Amino acid sequence: MIVDCAVYRDGHRTEGPEDLSDALAAARASGGFVWIGLHEPTEKEFALVTEEFALHPLAVEDALKAHQRPKLEVYEDSLFMVLKPVVYEPAGDTVSTDEIMVFLGDAFVVTVRHGGGSPLNAVRRRLEQEPELLGEGPTSVLYAITDATVDHYLEVATELQTDLEELEAEVFSPDVGGSRNTASRIYTFKRQVLEFRRATGPLAAPLTRLSGQGATGSAVPFVNERARPFFRDVSDHLTRVNESVEGLDRLVSDILSAHLAQMSVRQNDDMRKISAWAAMAAIPTMVAGIYGMNFEHMPELRWVWSYPAVIAVTAGLEVLVYRLFKRRGWL
Repeated sequence: MIVDCAVYRDGHRTEGPEDLSDALAAARASGGFVWIGLHEPTEKEFALVTEEFALHPLAVEDALKAHQRPKLEVYEDSLFMVLKPVVYEPAGDTVSTDEIMVFLGDAFVVTVRHGGGSPLNAVRRRLEQEPELLGEGPTSVLYAITDATVDHYLEVATELQTDLEELEAEVFSPDVGGSRNTASRIYTFKRQVLEFRRATGPLAAPLTRLSGQGATGSAVPFVNERARPFFRDVSDHLTRVNESVEGLDRLVSDILSAHLAQMSVRQNDDMRKISAWAAMAAIPTMVAGIYGMNFEHMPELRWVWSYPAVIAVTAGLEVLVYRLFKRRGWL
């Protein structure tokens, strides 16, 4: 469905014709551009937009089906870019991704949003309050969307860093570090980091190209060359995000290894304690086994103090073995 449609002239929003073809013609005639925002459109709903703006069928297919990697593609009549905004849920400490597809032409911007956490409404409001920036044309919309997306990446990275510190404290806590749920929490957190990485990693190449720092350094069609420094700034922010994500991934792997090592050490300690108690239990078992053989001619059987002597010797051996294991840290 079409969420919003407006014509912008000299950085200001104007009420344009309802017909898309007339709106595009009016925008081109006045040196402005038309910005159409759609949310999870069906093929039938998107057909009119595709026809009026001559969008490439491959890009249209990607925009309708979603589930795309961040990318930048240049077609004859338009530019197509995919971004994946990240949504962080504090209640469950989970990370999920939405998708934004941007079609950029000489006098039009078409944005297709999948999911409910994308920042497009806030981006449009902010741009409409900055007519000088909006006056730069469709490029300003692409810049504002990428900037808002990457800035939110930084916020999510900070939240994940806080969650990782809490998880690290739990792992190295002497009371909770060995709980059964810890390994599950670590693995779940690693999955969140991986989901985050799938959104931020592939975006580096498109932003590098938009900032003019690619292999060829050539200009990208439909993008104002004056915007290169701005995209370069967004690219720098994304680099910080990717470095932070890589650091999170390494740390969570180290924490998982440390947790498994702690579990192994605890199991060894438990086995030593079990072995020590088993050795202590073997002493009275051995003595009772010897004196339970019921032979007629056995030493001290008819001695009055035989029973107390055996009990005393057994207790003495138990105390001696206990102190030996205690000194070596087995008990």
